[in-house]
Amino acid sequence: MRDSKEIGPEYIFDNADAQTPARFKVLSALYDPGSIEHLSKLGVSEGWRCLEIGAGPGSMASWLSHRVGLSGQVVATDIDTRFLEQMQRPNLKVLRHDLRTEPVPEGEFDLIHSRLVLMHLPEREKVLSSLVNALKPGGWLLMEEFDALSLHPDPEVSPFEAALKTNLAMRHIMRQQGLDLRYGRLLVGQLRRLGLVDLSAEGRTSMWQGGSLGADLMRANFLQLQEMVIASELVTQGEFEQDLARLNEPDFLMPSPVLWAVQGRQPHLPGGNLKSRKLM
Repeated sequence: MRDSKEIGPEYIFDNADAQTPARFKVLSALYDPGSIEHLSKLGVSEGWRCLEIGAGPGSMASWLSHRVGLSGQVVATDIDTRFLEQMQRPNLKVLRHDLRTEPVPEGEFDLIHSRLVLMHLPEREKVLSSLVNALKPGGWLLMEEFDALSLHPDPEVSPFEAALKTNLAMRHIMRQQGLDLRYGRLLVGQLRRLGLVDLSAEGRTSMWQGGSLGADLMRANFLQLQEMVIASELVTQGEFEQDLARLNEPDFLMPSPVLWAVQGRQPHLPGGNLKSRKLM
């Protein structure tokens, strides 16, 4: 294992930041129920070997470890495992791992799941290909990623919606850092190109209101990127503080990004499955 200080280029939402626990808590509350619904429909069950990519606070890795039982295993990875290392389960392996530079063994997993990971990686196409290759024949890939560009606040459509300057500045910074803010919409085409079958894609969005979980997520993101946003000169300190205050106001409305859940299965190979190999 490597020390977290040795991990490559800085991730825009660093796990070491003071806002990270609040951001993780809100992300879990907003999106764990949908992830669990999709995984349950896939039939995750006793004995499955699962890989949870960018496991963050470990809520989904914990759910998977209960689901697969002692005859299965969950490998939970992240570039910074500080929130995972406190988890002690006999069928859960925590691994510090950088998808951009470190390999994933082929033909290993019945299920690979990630949420809001690949959109952050400039090497996302290479990484996605390696994840597809890591599936056993018949194994499932479930990827959940934002499309934050196809649906955005538009006061001309609805005068109640607010287009915050800080949010626009944050998106600009994300694109400069190599994020693909429309990646969720592109995923189903990518998985088709890589040869997965039984493809399906579902997009979910909601209207975030002042004081809601969605507003809490925006606040955590704004505060975590505050220095970068102000340094961009796209927003003044005063405008930043006004936008923070708007997130608490009862009349605030903004459509959320679309969270696309895209799943596909590795085709079965004639003559049996590949042999499993231990991960690293």
